Amino acid sequence: MSSLDQIVAFCNAELRTAEISDWDNALNGLQVENSGRITKIGAAVDVSCRVLELATARKVDFLIVHHGLFWPGLRPVTGSLHRQLRVAFRNDIAVYSAHLPLDVHPKLGNNAQLVAALGLTLAKPFFEEKGQLIGLKVRSPQPRQTVIRKLETALGSRVRAFNFGPEKSRSIGIITGGAGSEIYRVAQEGVDTFITGEAPHWAAVAAEDLGLNLLLGGHYATETFGVKALAAHLSPKFRLPFEFIDCPTGL
Repeated sequence: MSSLDQIVAFCNAELRTAEISDWDNALNGLQVENSGRITKIGAAVDVSCRVLELATARKVDFLIVHHGLFWPGLRPVTGSLHRQLRVAFRNDIAVYSAHLPLDVHPKLGNNAQLVAALGLTLAKPFFEEKGQLIGLKVRSPQPRQTVIRKLETALGSRVRAFNFGPEKSRSIGIITGGAGSEIYRVAQEGVDTFITGEAPHWAAVAAEDLGLNLLLGGHYATETFGVKALAAHLSPKFRLPFEFIDCPTGL
């Protein structure tokens, strides 16, 4: 029987949670402990009442999420937060959150996993945030439409494409999640095709002015990779089953 302490210690070391800076509300690491007994791992992009209820139904007692309980900031334990904690406590569910540490991991990270799913190689870290390089950049000459097709296959959903860059991509930058507002900084790093999850309205205007292809795969869809990879990595090591809890937001 695997213990909570063993799994948390392994995750913290593997993801270097103590070394990687993040936004305060990320609160990386164990956010809710349980009795210490773990029998099944669950993975989800976001924690919510629905995710926790699904975790309960699927007998998950160690839940990995990318956006944790405290992402909205400091707030009283009332309303939705109270309901979330009540479900976790009543059903002995531990909650472990990993934000930037899971984005930047060279193998299990969202960006690394998406690069692999696209069949790209020799990716190099780029784009500094919070003292570390959080994205990946690949020199891979290929038609823009090929990149879009591969991305849609990897995500299993349609991509919103703003085709203002070259028809043949040369340098592809990938930052999963909501990095569209950083389009100017990305362009400064020589990227002509930028893949991220979502962007504000003005980023589409900027893409045209910058002559850059902006491909939006969805915040949720681009961040399913890391939690899945971490759960799959833990499963054989601790001899535990795992399950992905899919609760897409549509964004």
